[in-house]
Amino acid sequence: MFEHFFANPGTILMGGVTGFLFGFLLQKGGVTRYNVIVGQFLLKDFTVLKIMLTAVIVGSVGIYGMRTLGLDINLHVKTAALLGNALGGLIFGAGMAVLGYCPGTAVAAMGEGSRHAIAGVLGMLVGAGLFAESFPWIKNRILSVGDLGKVTFADLTGYSPWWFIAGLLIAGVIGLTALERWEKNNRS
Repeated sequence: MFEHFFANPGTILMGGVTGFLFGFLLQKGGVTRYNVIVGQFLLKDFTVLKIMLTAVIVGSVGIYGMRTLGLDINLHVKTAALLGNALGGLIFGAGMAVLGYCPGTAVAAMGEGSRHAIAGVLGMLVGAGLFAESFPWIKNRILSVGDLGKVTFADLTGYSPWWFIAGLLIAGVIGLTALERWEKNNRS
């Protein structure tokens, strides 16, 4: 049962280094603080949105740029199960609003010494266990509703992914500029 439970040591080391760097960057970006996460939901602090939007833009340019250059970068596209994604997003958002952290920032906040994040991380682990136990039921009754399969916008439309990345980049610049102005006007 556990013969494939652990990856090889190199993979574990790279995962540890990546996780450490991710947590470090979350902490440096300020999103390990409860007030920053709650401020996002109250539309007072857009640090989380700015970091996420920047990460999506940089990541998409990086991944598709490497693929364009001929590097063998496999995309692990998840199934576009519309009902499952909508319900999962609602549960995730509600948990994030109540706890004041998302999973990554909660673990990083624990590493920073935040004791109240411990209950949230324990709750996430219990939730993950409950999800795993109920997965057969969820798969048959929720994930099958509106299941488009493993597709991207480029797959659905037939357009190059670069058109979507260009649109995302334009929307990102406009959105980030608008957020900066909004925050500046509300600080005064």
